[in-house]
Amino acid sequence: MTDPILDDIAFLTELRRDLHAHPELGFEEERTSDIVAKLLEEAGITIHRGLGGTGVVGTLQIGNGTRTIGLRADMDALAMPEMADRPYKSKFAGKMHACGHDGHTTLLLGAARALAKSRNFSGTVHFIFQPAEEGRGGAKRMVEEGLFNLFPCDAVYGLHNMPGLDPDEIAVVEGPQLASSDSWRVTFRGTGTHGAKPHLGKDPVTAAATFIASLQTIIGRVIDPLQPAVVSACSLQAGDPKALNVIPDIVEIGGTARAYTPHVRDQLEQEIGRLAQGTAMMYGIIAEYDFIRRIPPVVNNADATARALRAAQDVFGSKVRTSFPPSTAGDDFAFFAGEAPGCYVWLGNGPAVDGALHHNTAYDFNDDAIEHGVRFWTRLVEQELSGDHDATA
Repeated sequence: MTDPILDDIAFLTELRRDLHAHPELGFEEERTSDIVAKLLEEAGITIHRGLGGTGVVGTLQIGNGTRTIGLRADMDALAMPEMADRPYKSKFAGKMHACGHDGHTTLLLGAARALAKSRNFSGTVHFIFQPAEEGRGGAKRMVEEGLFNLFPCDAVYGLHNMPGLDPDEIAVVEGPQLASSDSWRVTFRGTGTHGAKPHLGKDPVTAAATFIASLQTIIGRVIDPLQPAVVSACSLQAGDPKALNVIPDIVEIGGTARAYTPHVRDQLEQEIGRLAQGTAMMYGIIAEYDFIRRIPPVVNNADATARALRAAQDVFGSKVRTSFPPSTAGDDFAFFAGEAPGCYVWLGNGPAVDGALHHNTAYDFNDDAIEHGVRFWTRLVEQELSGDHDATA
């Protein structure tokens, strides 16, 4: 008896490398979504296109089971160059699959093909291929355009590769997995003057320096030390490098804020603004503040995690980790998990060769992880939709 998953690995490997060579940025995944839709249709899976612009949802209903689950893969690449030389290197300058979404798409397609052949479950599974995960709001847009009205789910699952874990290793952990990802901007408005006569103006540059140096007091003295949080200033625009004797009128600062709980997220928003206004008052200038809530934290639901863990233990055995540190990165899977109980797991991607972690110009998805990822997705569906709806690990 042949193994349909094993028989498909060569095809899936070639597919993954083709996707890698043809990266597309968020909401531009026309070629990728065409390939996804074509392969789903060829497998006999009903498809829906257009959510989030380039999103694709494939639906496979088998038997009379009433439970419905969603599995999500992201499709977009990053706006960055690929520096490593490989046969399937990006064909487009300034675009690269540097986070493994080419692999995530391949894994879910592999599982869809295998499940359509085996039909070894009873219920409904929605294969959700999401555009624009990399900060462009793809998940939020899919939800706003009716994803869960059209395709209601009893649970929803996400998977991301993780360099540092072996390809035959997986981490399934209850609770916080990824932080909220929010942006903030502060504009200090002073009165410009000659650099040699600072007393005749109101210096926003010195105010900005004080503000930036004081930012970490929010983490060190306001946030509970047992609650992780990050505040970083990442952009600073001030003056003209060709006019080094001019104190400018305006300084613009921007950055990111990260948290794992709604309370700490609220604190960060409040305290960055308080510090900006206080600094402005101290220097006699004006501060304008904007906090942009982008992505909530990803927090794994207890029941969904128990179900995912049961499938992981079947596939990975002793190579399942039930303890793994959360990431301060963000993922808009959080919007899906806000609509149905969710679980987000980490699939090993092998060692970070030459330091090639996510968003690195030398990163590559590890093809050795394809079989393990496809088997996890397949086993999860078979167990979730086995008729034993209350089964947990």
